[in-house]
Amino acid sequence: MSGAEERHASWLELFFDLVVVVAVIQLAHRLAHPTWPDVALFVVLYYAVWSVWTALTLYSNVRAERTRMLSMLIGMFGIAVMAAAAPDVAREMSTGGTHEGWFIAAYIVSRTSASRSLQRAGTIMTAWPAAQLGAGLTPWIASSWVEGPWRYVLWGIGVLLDLGFSVARGRRPERMIEELNEQIRRRMKRDRHLTGSRRPRPEPGRYAPAVLEPAHLGERLGLFVIIVLGEAVMQVVLAASGQSWGPELALAAVAGFGLIVSLWWITLQYGLSAVPGATERGLKAYVALPAHFAMTAGLTATAAGLGVVAAEPGAHLHGGAGWVLGGGLAVYFAASAALGVALRAERRWIWGWAVPSVLVPPIVAAVSGLLPGWLVVVLLLLVALWRVAYRHRRGGEAPGTAPDAAAA
Repeated sequence: MSGAEERHASWLELFFDLVVVVAVIQLAHRLAHPTWPDVALFVVLYYAVWSVWTALTLYSNVRAERTRMLSMLIGMFGIAVMAAAAPDVAREMSTGGTHEGWFIAAYIVSRTSASRSLQRAGTIMTAWPAAQLGAGLTPWIASSWVEGPWRYVLWGIGVLLDLGFSVARGRRPERMIEELNEQIRRRMKRDRHLTGSRRPRPEPGRYAPAVLEPAHLGERLGLFVIIVLGEAVMQVVLAASGQSWGPELALAAVAGFGLIVSLWWITLQYGLSAVPGATERGLKAYVALPAHFAMTAGLTATAAGLGVVAAEPGAHLHGGAGWVLGGGLAVYFAASAALGVALRAERRWIWGWAVPSVLVPPIVAAVSGLLPGWLVVVLLLLVALWRVAYRHRRGGEAPGTAPDAAAA
């Protein structure tokens, strides 16, 4: 497909993204004063929102101009309900109770609606099977009748089932299609036996894999990254409002903005994978999508940490805020490094730039309780600038390529 023929995000998809902005903001607020259980619950809640967005993004990618507005609006409303309920998950409201039931219901309805929309397309989403087959929904349904920590354990199991099923099945799409077609043949044979009819029946239609458009999918995943980076800017701006603008706040704001710009520049320069030389073709969706989930979740955590620092730039980062800030950045760079290995990026980039950018942020996080917040952000900015400073040698090792969803 030529550049002139490549399809771009529709107005409906861009309208759909607006609710994701709100959801990311709500989830980031949960990391203002985090404990490790808070971080784990954030990951689960973030996955729930991300999975609904991903399922409907894949649906609109496959259906193109035949995308049903109602399907997108149902998902949009579902994410809105999840966003409104997210702050009150595992936290009792002043009026008593929580909104966990609403979050569960909205998630199940949104995922089920997206799954049925994909099924009506007449193809199988072998690139990311969980979007269509809903492998991890059963634990979420069961959690409706469970209270306390075990409810969150079930949610985590649902996330692991979703990810595990999609990676395992996505690696062998031909086998998946053959198994589904075999189920059709067995069902037809059983129906003929039960009815006793010997009249020949027409051969049932065979399942075919859905073919994704790589350029459109890459654009949609990139727009999600922009949403998260925009949320990081908002965190700093809102935290800076209503307080005295002294030198410490100036340092924190400039360093935070520089960190956000650096991450944006890496994405703009090298593509969604942030891997130098990647051409965004060839990498399977079962690798690209988990990496996208990890990278955007890490950026959301980093954004939350920047907001904490901007609120009190001279204070030491206690209570897990430093780990959220540094750990989030490490997760982002770790996912990028994993993609770099999969893409066969230059070894000097992997060992000289990718690996250090993964190892240094946790070290900064470990000492963040001894340092003023603005200095922690400055140190993390230096890590990001180290990635920016890399210059790809065009005559070096041939890099691999990033997501070719059509091949999935």
